[in-house]
Amino acid sequence: MADKTKILIVDDEPDFREAFSRTLEAKAFQVVTASSKAQAQEMMKLEPDIVVLGTLAPAGQAFALHQWLKQHPRHRDTPLMVIDSQYEERFSKGWRKFEGMQLESDDYVTKPVEPSSLVPRIKSLIDQATRTIRVLVVDDHTMIREGIGAVLALHKDIEVVGEAVNGQDAYEKAIRLMPNVALMDIVMPVMSGLEATKRIVKECPLTKILVLTQYDEEENMLVARHAGAYGFIPKKAAGGELVTGIRSVNAGKYYPVAFAEASAS
Repeated sequence: MADKTKILIVDDEPDFREAFSRTLEAKAFQVVTASSKAQAQEMMKLEPDIVVLGTLAPAGQAFALHQWLKQHPRHRDTPLMVIDSQYEERFSKGWRKFEGMQLESDDYVTKPVEPSSLVPRIKSLIDQATRTIRVLVVDDHTMIREGIGAVLALHKDIEVVGEAVNGQDAYEKAIRLMPNVALMDIVMPVMSGLEATKRIVKECPLTKILVLTQYDEEENMLVARHAGAYGFIPKKAAGGELVTGIRSVNAGKYYPVAFAEASAS
């Protein structure tokens, strides 16, 4: 995999870019570099597998590029390592305090840093990003399944491996497809989503259930938790929470926090 991995290094210090590039190329990575926000935006057309965002002067440029990346529908999921300036240089080219509070990165280090020490961390980020989350979409309405599929198709780390139209169908496909996450409606014909959840949890323990329903009462959340689900999202809130919920339950975390606190006794 390493010889196919492309890394974009963004930094305005030529010596740092050169040293970092040599180190990564010695490990068979393909490296491209940029020394400004505008150059980096142009280089993103090459679809790098990871971005290493170093220091840019004047202060605020690195943050502006960070914001652009995180708001871009194609690049927002690209793994990002931020390398901040030394403390005494923060005012001129580093991350200011209010910017740091908005930082969304997969890793963060400060200069001075030895490039070779970052290689294992970069490999780890790439490995994490290339692990695809296999999702089974379960809902008895075709338009909802298609809509969910369209949203998930925008994210590189998520793959819809199948669809099911009721609980029985979901149970059978979970056994056959072994998805990492099953998005489960509650009210469906033939077999309810709750009954399907119980069976899938028993027979496919590696499949995490994320309930996606129009019934968002606390009682339904408790029942879903008792059935063995890892997450619960009302359909009306699905747009902003769906991907986060999938990633959370896939990692073995209950979603949202309120669901984790729901009584399972």
